[in-house]
Amino acid sequence: MSEKQPYVTLDIQNEVGYIEFFHPAHNSLPGDVLAKLAQTITDAGTNDAIKVVVLKSGGDRTFCAGASFEELININDAATGKVFFSGFANVINAMRKCPKFIIGRIQGKTVGGGVGLAAATDYCMASKFAAIKLSELNIGIGPFVVGPAIERKMGLSAMSQIAIDANTFYPAEWAKQKGLFTQVYESTVELDEAVKTTAEHLCTYNTEAMLEMKKVFWQGTDHWDALLAERAATSGKLVLSDFTKEKLKTYK
Repeated sequence: MSEKQPYVTLDIQNEVGYIEFFHPAHNSLPGDVLAKLAQTITDAGTNDAIKVVVLKSGGDRTFCAGASFEELININDAATGKVFFSGFANVINAMRKCPKFIIGRIQGKTVGGGVGLAAATDYCMASKFAAIKLSELNIGIGPFVVGPAIERKMGLSAMSQIAIDANTFYPAEWAKQKGLFTQVYESTVELDEAVKTTAEHLCTYNTEAMLEMKKVFWQGTDHWDALLAERAATSGKLVLSDFTKEKLKTYK
């Protein structure tokens, strides 16, 4: 794949579906890439050739820098804002509803919506470079859409800590202690070997048992379609505030 063009790919190896997304701006995700990512996850869930899914991103530095600032800056009405913030909601809901285990492969820093994607995986593995940050409060909004996924995985205390301390990258080991990451590896090579071994081993398990376990893991989230849509509407309104408009100008 060209490292200049955004993409979402699905590659099946030994019954593992590797879903990879990429964007040249530190893997920040515009609406069209998020829509394709949500659809690819949904498709993988119904593909009989796939028993386990791995979610990863291209490049070796940043897993995901969150929402696309370029699109954020151009939002001028609440309806457009809601649609924009629904992008990550749709991906998280696709992951929640996918009937297969999703393993996260987090090779580098992850910000905002990217932390939400990591939290929505069922088993998340990272390199020591995978520091996390929720930067939304910095620009006058908040991690409303991804908050439920992060809170579910890390607890309200950890989620509120990183949401309030919006300038700080928290190290991968901290994220592991709080339950976001299962393991932290010294290098991307070690991470990739571990992800492959784990995913292929899971493929030897009973798929029906894994489906039933997934239902248990996500119990109590049936209302998330409505909840995340409400949260997207909240962010869509806040992004129109004078505070946020002024802040976004400094990022141009």
